[in-house]
Amino acid sequence: MGRLENKVCVITGAAAGLGRVAALRFASEGGIVVVADRVDGSGTVAEIEAAGGRGGYVPVDVSDEDSVCDAIRSTVSEFGGLHVLHNNAGVSLGDDDGVIETSESVWETTLRINVTGVALGCKYGIPAMRDTLARENRPGATTSIINVASFVAHVGAAIPQVAYTASKGAVLSMTREIAVVHARDGVRVNALCPGPVLTPLLAKYLDTPEKQQRRLVHIPMGRFGEPDEIANGALFLASEESSFVTGQSLLIDGGITAAYTTPE
Repeated sequence: MGRLENKVCVITGAAAGLGRVAALRFASEGGIVVVADRVDGSGTVAEIEAAGGRGGYVPVDVSDEDSVCDAIRSTVSEFGGLHVLHNNAGVSLGDDDGVIETSESVWETTLRINVTGVALGCKYGIPAMRDTLARENRPGATTSIINVASFVAHVGAAIPQVAYTASKGAVLSMTREIAVVHARDGVRVNALCPGPVLTPLLAKYLDTPEKQQRRLVHIPMGRFGEPDEIANGALFLASEESSFVTGQSLLIDGGITAAYTTPE
């Protein structure tokens, strides 16, 4: 049996990028993966089903409370419960810069999606998870929420993106509090903190070899992360292998946050 066999898993922002990779990884471990995105996620669902997995798509705008509520309700109605919520959706806007240069609109949009979106997922996901556990009546079983933060929640970014950095710090702090409040409900809540991975989100900042090297000098392992490496971390937090892990920050960053200097 897979590590997520018959577990209903909602992944926001799974139509593309790291969310899509996580969706395929979760499905490969037996998860029933619901792609929750504001753009059409049927392509990811088709990939899941082509590989012999089971999936579905629900439209959602994570910054809109009614939309998030509807997405969770639709998932429970169609698939019978909720075991894993991977709050992956997020933005890094092109005009996000230093604290002096960044506009109020960039602040508001970034925080609304990256912070409020995660909070809304937890707001509606946790009651669904509690109901699922009560219905299944499996003593000791847990459900899992994975909130995507970033290594920049722990250190300042080499390239200014102050709204994004602030939003990910908020996700990390919020994760810890939600984890403590709901620990005895059987709901585990952890933050996943990726280092730099050359997804389209990061590539727009690192579009030349010089810009890439500016970031690489800070990574002790000397390379960018791979999407599968981040998905494997999410899988660990989603599965019962992490059944005694809650309120934590899982850094998958090639050693960035451990480094004072890097090897020559």
